[in-house]
Amino acid sequence: MKNEHDDSKSEVSRRLFLKGAAIGGAMTALSATAGAQSHVAQNTINPEVPNFSGEYDTPVAEFQVPRRAMGKTGLEVSILGMGGFHLGTAAGQPEVNNMIAKAMDHGINFFDNAWEYHKGVSEERVGAALKGKRDKAIVMTKVCTHGRKRDVAMRMLEESLTRLQTDHLDVWQVHEVVYHNDPEKCYASDGVLEALSAAKQQGKVRFVGFTGHKNPSIHLEMLNGGYPFDTVQMPLNPFDYSYRSFQQHVLPVATQRGMAVFGMKSMGGSGEMISSGALTPTEALSYAMSLPGVSTTISGMDSMAVLDQNLKIVQNFTPLTAKQIEHLRAYGKQFEDGRYELFKSTVKYDGDLGRQQHDYPPSADLPA
Repeated sequence: MKNEHDDSKSEVSRRLFLKGAAIGGAMTALSATAGAQSHVAQNTINPEVPNFSGEYDTPVAEFQVPRRAMGKTGLEVSILGMGGFHLGTAAGQPEVNNMIAKAMDHGINFFDNAWEYHKGVSEERVGAALKGKRDKAIVMTKVCTHGRKRDVAMRMLEESLTRLQTDHLDVWQVHEVVYHNDPEKCYASDGVLEALSAAKQQGKVRFVGFTGHKNPSIHLEMLNGGYPFDTVQMPLNPFDYSYRSFQQHVLPVATQRGMAVFGMKSMGGSGEMISSGALTPTEALSYAMSLPGVSTTISGMDSMAVLDQNLKIVQNFTPLTAKQIEHLRAYGKQFEDGRYELFKSTVKYDGDLGRQQHDYPPSADLPA
């Protein structure tokens, strides 16, 4: 039975969708897939519409995901990458095996991960799925010292290599640089940045970087500290431009330095932008993949259905024009309070291990 609150939520979703539909009229480059994806935005209004592209019974066509230069590394990376966290929530190892095999058959070669994702399960799953295919993949994982010393980082590296069943990483990044004292901790003597350099010298890591989702000022402090990072990962989506914007403040710096930029949270982290009706998957991914200077957009995919959805979007992808990008940015200005970027505005996406190392209580213990 619906109550007044449900009616209110539906009306909000309807208003958001109508605004999104107005943008869609200007986005002629999104081809037929954009029309199919509009059903997803309406799903909060019409529950009978499947929460998918409308083509879930049709196979993905044979095509190859385009690739771009990965900064100055000399590597070519697919414009869409697979997020490791969500692979840890997939139905099981067989599902992950099939997803990764299909992704690679279509040209996806970038695989994200982190030492702490699901207590190592994500790394183990990707390692097993890449067996026999490792030379065709760009494997990235993250070190999760959260302020602890070099020796902890080096131990984590060995554990990650074992789980991923490889003798080296293509990219090793400092995970979750989200607190204002994190740059100081990273640059401290005998800290994690010394581990990055040691791992490179030992040939266990090819390229190094850092990631974070909270505030662009923290990223800039890391970049301005002097360490020669090869890569950087940051949230990039239409709403970021109006709220603590990584696009405006960090992306130009990284691009000017020739760094490889990995975009993430194109749909809000857990798809909040999509489930609310504020964006369609096509709009979100197309925007993120169209930003100049971005090497790859990492998207969380926890099932074959979601992988297929994203592959179909990429298959029909044409980079948005400057006018189309500006339309989405103007539309996103109404969400400058962070309601769809909870990774910036709340602690929802701050890992408990990191909070513990900073002497903060677990997020579950905080008031709603």
